Amino acid sequence: MDERDGADRERQNGHDRPEPNAPADTPTAADATPDRPPVLVVHENREHLVRPGEEFGSDLGVLEVPTDVEPGTTLETHLGTPFRVRKLRGPDLFHHFERTGAPMVPRDIGLVIAETGVSTDDRILDTGTGTGVLAASMARCGASITTYERDAEFADVARENMAIGGVADDVDVRTGDLRDDLEALREGSGFDVLTLDTGDAPDIVPHAPALLVDGGFLAVYSPFVETARETAMAAREAGLGDVVVRETIQREMSFGDRGSRPSTAPVGHTGYLLIARAV
Repeated sequence: MDERDGADRERQNGHDRPEPNAPADTPTAADATPDRPPVLVVHENREHLVRPGEEFGSDLGVLEVPTDVEPGTTLETHLGTPFRVRKLRGPDLFHHFERTGAPMVPRDIGLVIAETGVSTDDRILDTGTGTGVLAASMARCGASITTYERDAEFADVARENMAIGGVADDVDVRTGDLRDDLEALREGSGFDVLTLDTGDAPDIVPHAPALLVDGGFLAVYSPFVETARETAMAAREAGLGDVVVRETIQREMSFGDRGSRPSTAPVGHTGYLLIARAV
């Protein structure tokens, strides 16, 4: 994403799952064996992303991960600490991708996918790649993604994350500004979905009708209500239909001996999601 103030997303959702150990204990993509996808090794509230064939070390001992390791098995460190092996699934990407900013949280990703109907063989145009969690999640639905990231270092990290997520062949991470390629992008057969997670979304939205197929969807994530308003106005002026903006809020429930109520964990607001359609 390009609006760095979206760091609230991460702070507000840190309670969703215990965080992995410090990066010093976690194997990096550069250390990984590329022939097999990574897996998670889990002990109580600690989990680590590892490659089959790796030797992983932490304060719980050294764990040798066989090259033929399968999810569901249990491995032990040299100190006898058991780790359960799990398959890396979509929601895990949020917690284990290398971060270059605050990624879109799983519930907002789910809303984008559900509201736009992302599915097999869809062609999706995205900008504001950032960490790449949204692009990878849509690719895991069977879609083909072309995504733009202006920061070259961020784009490199996103490409590494696509490999970790097993979708490197389905996500084309391009370094640059989508607006510079608009003419070429309009010459194609059209995209089924256009997703924007960038501060200049109001400037890109007017081009959506020329980029989308008939009935295609636009989805714009905005951390600020002012940007959401500008984007909605731009969408209506561009002739897009079914324009709606919703604040994304989710409250965790707390159940105790005295009764039940919403948790006092950080407020569940993450941002504003605009959905519109080419008609």
